Amino acid sequence: MKYSRRNFIGTAAAGMSAMLLNSRFADAAPVASGYHDPYELVELGKTGIKTTRLCSGTGTRGVNRQSNITRLGYEQAVLFIRDLYHRGVRMFDMADLYGTHCIVNDALKMFPRRDYALFTKIWFMRGALPEAERPNAEILVARFLREMQTDYIDGVQLHCVSSGNWNSEQSEYMTSLDKLKQKGIIRSHGISCHALPALETAVREPWVDTIHVRINPYGPKMDDTVEKVEPVVKQLHQAGKGVIAMKVLGEGELTNNDEQKDNCFRYILQLGAVDVLTIGMDKTSDIVDTENRIRKVSK
Repeated sequence: MKYSRRNFIGTAAAGMSAMLLNSRFADAAPVASGYHDPYELVELGKTGIKTTRLCSGTGTRGVNRQSNITRLGYEQAVLFIRDLYHRGVRMFDMADLYGTHCIVNDALKMFPRRDYALFTKIWFMRGALPEAERPNAEILVARFLREMQTDYIDGVQLHCVSSGNWNSEQSEYMTSLDKLKQKGIIRSHGISCHALPALETAVREPWVDTIHVRINPYGPKMDDTVEKVEPVVKQLHQAGKGVIAMKVLGEGELTNNDEQKDNCFRYILQLGAVDVLTIGMDKTSDIVDTENRIRKVSK
């Protein structure tokens, strides 16, 4: 077979990528830092918040106050969230964009509030919500409290942050959220990140208590390549931020291969820089599969 120079370079690059990928898992069984149970309590950075390693993400395909959870139908969604709690999940990740505040409240209101952590996010951009207005943080958080029927929220983040200058562009939201934190209305604030420049800014920004980062070993739905994102995630952890991994399975792109799925969980747990894994689950088989894989790759 004849190879052009371009064929040769492409083949070599593919081979190198495969070698790099395989090296991530070569020493990953058992996980370097020991056994991990999905329901063990972990501390989220320096926030003082202790919650389970596994967090329920309620925003898969979330937009316009709809998500895979809301699409279950209200009663079924409430039962599913309650099932997550009974199995051991103690952190629930929401957003104004997902429309899941009331569902999570109705599912959990029978349980002691101190036993679980509620996180949500503020959508500050145009579009993606029914109304055009983008009220200030005090107005939004007051509504969130009513929808969740709670006196406080464990974490409020700015949603889908991508600008490297977000900490100056969103300073009003930041100031307002900080005041709410000082009053005890929220316990922490931060961002859900969707671009590498925003991620890098978060390392240097002391206002960030918690951060959602898009991370997996293969690259889908991440802010950049694994090689560029991974060191920044480690810097965030070293800076004391509460690091919450999302897109662990590439928003579903990495779910068709068992070995690939195992590698995703193995990689995150081996990284030593992630406190909590947010997984979008909407049926009981998802919960069972996720908890079993976390335990499997930790043995």
